[in-house]
Amino acid sequence: MTRKKISLFVFLTFAISSVSYYVMVTDRSRSTIGALFMWSPGISAILTQLIFRGNLRDFGWKLGKVKYLVLGLGVPFIYASLIYGFVWITGLGEFSPISMQKILIYATLGLFFACAAALGEEIGWRGLLIPELIKITSFTKATLITGIIWSVWHFPAIIFTDYNNRTPLIFQLVIFTITVIGLSIFSGWLRIKSGSMWPAVLWHGAHNLFIQQIFLSMTLDTGLTEYFVDDFGLGLTIACLILGIIFWKKLVELPKNELDEVRQIHIPEAI
Repeated sequence: MTRKKISLFVFLTFAISSVSYYVMVTDRSRSTIGALFMWSPGISAILTQLIFRGNLRDFGWKLGKVKYLVLGLGVPFIYASLIYGFVWITGLGEFSPISMQKILIYATLGLFFACAAALGEEIGWRGLLIPELIKITSFTKATLITGIIWSVWHFPAIIFTDYNNRTPLIFQLVIFTITVIGLSIFSGWLRIKSGSMWPAVLWHGAHNLFIQQIFLSMTLDTGLTEYFVDDFGLGLTIACLILGIIFWKKLVELPKNELDEVRQIHIPEAI
């Protein structure tokens, strides 16, 4: 039952996303289809859950403890600050300040809309896929599998739209995949440890806001900048590998009952 549920979710995700892929190929832009694309995993997860369970429980709708929400929101700011700070200090990119008004808009409306878009992905990846995979495999394998599916799902956007930079395409695909696997470990840990999907939603929205918008808008290209910033830079890859290792080690410290509790939620499905 679990394998069928996972298979249906993955199939629906790519099937629904094919509409977005078509627009990406023909229009060469993700701006006209961005919302539908990011919500494709969420729509697929909702349909899958309704088919197999008849309800939308088990996604982790409760907010959970505040410390995990703060962790989800704060970690992206920390690694974005370290990455871009290093780029500015070393001259790999030039610091260009933005107005306080723009920062306030980013921190309020920008964060809200970033999280609203991220919610679509997180319902799918962390709401359904991670808990389902943990039923049949280890946390490590579950996050690796999720990371690979998650990254491949992005590939058409990277190849055919403006969601990329001027570095070689193969460099972008490799860097992005490694980065996403590291982030999958961290966000998966957040989901299991907190018992809630919302820390991962906050992390995802804050990541997109800090990495792709706020800090990037304060950085001028000095020649090699694009090799180190944004979602396709070495800076984020190194930071996310370290982040993934840190939280993978923290998994070893977690009581086994936290993983067992996730598995037990789905026991009736296996009968």
